[in-house]
Amino acid sequence: MPYSHLLAPLDLGHITLKNRVLMGSMHTGLEETGDWNRVAEFYATRARGGVGLMVTGGMAPNREGGVFPGAAGLFSEQDIENHRLVTDRVHQAGGRIAMQILHAGRYAYSKDCVSASAIKSPISPFAPRALDAEGIEVQISAIVTAAQRAQAAGYDGVEVMGSEGYFLNQFLVRHTNTRTDDWGGSYANRMRLPVEVVRRVRAAVGPHFLLIYRISLIDLVPDGSTWDEVVLLARAVEAAGASLLNTGIGWHEARVPTIATSVPRAAFSYLTARLRPEVSIPVITSNRINSPDVAEALLAEGAADMVSMARPFLADPDFVAKAAVGRADLIAPCIACNQACLDHTFSGKLTSCLVNPRACHETVLSYPPTLTPKRVAVVGAGPAGMMAALVAAQRGHQVVLFDRANALGGQLNLARRVPGKEEFDGLVDWFAASISAAKIDLRLGAAAKVADLRGFDEVVIATGVVPRDIALAGQERALSYSDVLRGAPVGRRVAVIGAGGIGFDVAEFLSAGPHLLAKDLAAWRREWGVGDPADVAGGLVQAQPEPAAREVWLLQRKAEKLGRHLGKTTGWIHRAALTMKGVKMIGGVSYLGIDAAGLRIEKDGVQEVLPVDTVVICAGQLPERGLSDQLSAAGIPHHVIGGADVAAELDAKRAIDQGARLAAGL
Repeated sequence: MPYSHLLAPLDLGHITLKNRVLMGSMHTGLEETGDWNRVAEFYATRARGGVGLMVTGGMAPNREGGVFPGAAGLFSEQDIENHRLVTDRVHQAGGRIAMQILHAGRYAYSKDCVSASAIKSPISPFAPRALDAEGIEVQISAIVTAAQRAQAAGYDGVEVMGSEGYFLNQFLVRHTNTRTDDWGGSYANRMRLPVEVVRRVRAAVGPHFLLIYRISLIDLVPDGSTWDEVVLLARAVEAAGASLLNTGIGWHEARVPTIATSVPRAAFSYLTARLRPEVSIPVITSNRINSPDVAEALLAEGAADMVSMARPFLADPDFVAKAAVGRADLIAPCIACNQACLDHTFSGKLTSCLVNPRACHETVLSYPPTLTPKRVAVVGAGPAGMMAALVAAQRGHQVVLFDRANALGGQLNLARRVPGKEEFDGLVDWFAASISAAKIDLRLGAAAKVADLRGFDEVVIATGVVPRDIALAGQERALSYSDVLRGAPVGRRVAVIGAGGIGFDVAEFLSAGPHLLAKDLAAWRREWGVGDPADVAGGLVQAQPEPAAREVWLLQRKAEKLGRHLGKTTGWIHRAALTMKGVKMIGGVSYLGIDAAGLRIEKDGVQEVLPVDTVVICAGQLPERGLSDQLSAAGIPHHVIGGADVAAELDAKRAIDQGARLAAGL
């Protein structure tokens, strides 16, 4: 059997899970919509796909514990009935589901937030109120009540959130707990709250109900937990009645990336492997595990009893089912970009997925079999064109996909060359495998002309973008971003014009050199200062970045912070990576020209010459609509999608979504 460890059942006493796959908790925003049929269908879709156990997004135990005002929870009998719609649907689909109880503590975006001590989080504008003993009892009781309500709503269990810097985690460490009473000071006192919560929850729900405790293995903040403290807590939580330990990595305020695409796969699973022999209950590993091969290897080597994957189930709800039949190549891969999931969540938008626009939209976006099959031509095998072709073919249309290049991928083939974006390789491979399986007539190396497109019922133009001409004196001396990413020779001192997403990518490509940190865990840990919590509390040490391959200037016209418009949850990572490489980031620049001396600029009324060998222009794109214009002139109706429609940045999320939605309506 393929993936024999991953697909093996897990006996938890009163319940047996059908495999070792956990869909980890994700806050999607669905519960806050009030459309409980939509919530139920999201989880039921994943249950039908074969996942062994799911954990919901964090449900607040009370109003002050919600991550934001209006955050969902189980506060009333009506809430219980709403959640029963979810659990009934999941159970009908053959699945199991636990509800996460998340008290945000000082991370709550509210003036009513509470914590161990009145120490404000760097990621929140509100200082928390330090709870007294009576206030602590109120919070414990609220968590216990939430667990009882989850049981009444039909959940198979609860997960108590004790990691990522949330409320229980805040009591554990000196970083946020400066108390001198029975809830602070010694570690025995600091761990009293999470242990008491687990003990009281177990007493309230009885023995035949899953109780998962999410434990932080490495906080990645100063004065975090030591490894001995982690082990002590794990044993105490087990003794208090936990069924499983799920592992959390890093606090939200930590300045070390933990789940972004540049983080090596399974980067923190060695800590789960270290914890597992210290307890007798199953231990779940997590973070940057996005393929059945990685998951299987972790289980086979004994690193964990179960594997948690969250975003991969946004990308493909049928992850387990495809692995079980030996078609892992058809699993739509999570590329850990965060663009449509976490970036949406932290912007107050409904979660979705760049790779799978149906994620969280299962009831509003569907790909039903067509009743009237058509001949469909798609021109352009970039993300928009490939998705349009794939959805159209899956619906039963006869599709021909043209591209002048000799390979699929379009601009994805540039993105995949950027250090830290190696996951784009898997995305291109998935498109290739899926297009082959869908029996699409693929014509590479074929620049479609008007004559080639006559006679089709539908024509879709997805011809992408071309670099924008900035009309700069001496620009014939410069290179475009596409030249550089395709391997054009570049000097040792480089100026990059344009600090959007492409400019940052090119600056990283040029400064990083050939050493791929995403493939070298030890080097990545040195780069970001990830130590061992057995040596230093919290596991945070001095970063020792690799020397920069080049001296790079990153420039923009706007007089504002560079990278301001990058991804909400990943922009800081890109800025930090370039800072570590000594990249000089300058805004408010006017470009005067390029000559043998370098790039002439003006800033704040002062002219200077940057003594660079190479200038790279990343100053935007324009839609490539030449073929569209020719079709219009010939009177041939057609659709325009992706960069050919809107060229702002290179937005694969918008392109894929647009391609899917167009094909869904053909």
